[in-house]
Amino acid sequence: MGEFTDKVAAAANKAVGSVKEALGDHNHDESLKAEGQAQQAKGTGQDVKGSVKGALGDKI
Repeated sequence: MGEFTDKVAAAANKAVGSVKEALGDHNHDESLKAEGQAQQAKGTGQDVKGSVKGALGDKI
């Protein structure tokens, strides 16, 4: 994937993860809350990956 694709996927994972975390917190569902936090972390990783690809010209 290219820089743009990674950044779009990152934004989607962060948004969905945030919603899952909030729902888990509201419903006292620790599993859903943890799933949301993990998805947000995945999004952060994808964001970093996209930034690195942008800096290196998508050659990685």
